[in-house]
Amino acid sequence: MRLDLFLKRCCILRRRSEAKRACDNGIVSVDGHPAKAGRTVQPGQRIEISFMDRYFAFEIVDLPRGNVAKASAQTYYHVLRDDVREAVDF
Repeated sequence: MRLDLFLKRCCILRRRSEAKRACDNGIVSVDGHPAKAGRTVQPGQRIEISFMDRYFAFEIVDLPRGNVAKASAQTYYHVLRDDVREAVDF
């Protein structure tokens, strides 16, 4: 399954285009390496997303076979770290 599709189906990001943009901007990494949106992901891989206001790391447990209800989306990944960052003034 493509990385951007996994992020969208598991309700981590709202749209597939947002997931692609996040990958293009270099804030998504798979197993410690920057990842492109089309990269194939599998169970057991660790994904890290470094938002401006949040750091989110998780491990893939299983791949969804179709669209997933938001209530059951967290069964497909295990959260390793979810930190809120301080706001940065420019």
